Amino acid sequence: MSMTPINPPEFPKPIAPYSAGAAADGIVYVSGTLALGPGAEVLHPGDAAAQTRHVLETIRKTIEAAGGTMADVTFNHIFLTDWADYAAINGVYAEYFPGPKPARFCIQCGLVKPGLLVEIASVAHVGRR
Repeated sequence: MSMTPINPPEFPKPIAPYSAGAAADGIVYVSGTLALGPGAEVLHPGDAAAQTRHVLETIRKTIEAAGGTMADVTFNHIFLTDWADYAAINGVYAEYFPGPKPARFCIQCGLVKPGLLVEIASVAHVGRR
């Protein structure tokens, strides 16, 4: 088995030693994704819905760069800093998964930078429908 890193060219350089995604044997693993701008600045401070939309758009672009779609996502790991944002996050999340829903978990925790409200990591099975 070989692993192929996925780093869409329009993405900023990661802030740590990782790839935006990695593909192996038809499975795409998308790293924990945050609402960060090109200079690693927090985008949409205080707006969980806007941060979630940014995160899911970034995940979508990563999966598409590997030849898949959001319909290929089978599992999401969701981290949020405050349960008060759960409804806002779910509202946006539902837009990106209108059909069969991927499995997932959601936990409350601290994130890597103050002001970040949500982080999502995904797994997609590309080309295996």
